Amino acid sequence: MPTSRTRRGPSSGELTCGPAGATRPAEELWPVGITGPRPYARTVVIGRGDTDWRAAADAVLRWGVKRRSGFTVTGRDGAGDRVVEGAEYCITAAFGPFVVREPVRVVAVVDTPDRCGLAYATLPGHPVSGEEAFVVHRSPDGTVTLTIRSLTRAAPHGPWRLVFPVLLVAQRFFRRRYQRALLPGRRAACGDPSPRRV
Repeated sequence: MPTSRTRRGPSSGELTCGPAGATRPAEELWPVGITGPRPYARTVVIGRGDTDWRAAADAVLRWGVKRRSGFTVTGRDGAGDRVVEGAEYCITAAFGPFVVREPVRVVAVVDTPDRCGLAYATLPGHPVSGEEAFVVHRSPDGTVTLTIRSLTRAAPHGPWRLVFPVLLVAQRFFRRRYQRALLPGRRAACGDPSPRRV
């Protein structure tokens, strides 16, 4: 089963969650075997056939779900546009005059003929602690789906802990965007270098 190779560079710190890879993007079934963080999983149909599959597979490995949902994703320490396990990124969203920066590390990448995706985990400074995965899958009948999985808890320290309930509301809002991000009508070029206003 082909997968991308690990590349590690200078780290901005230890993950604020664990164990890394707990969302298991390579596996079709997700037995949540971890206590503490809030688990979430949702699978939606986003297309059918080879054209939809190729477009979704390429987009998911280039942060298409986040970018098409209003975020800017910037590689750190030379990380490229296409995800690589071990690479670090800063995910940014602007809410009116406020800019929120979310440092993350890619902890798992799957890239096979019928399943592509990534999982990323939070680094110090992220508003929450946890892991999230975006995976596209092609079924034998040609149906293309997007699966979103996450494990979320309050950040281990800092001011974000005080507004964790508000962050959960924002998370639900963005999950609805994620579910639509790779639909055929949304397949425009992404990669705006400036934070988008939400």
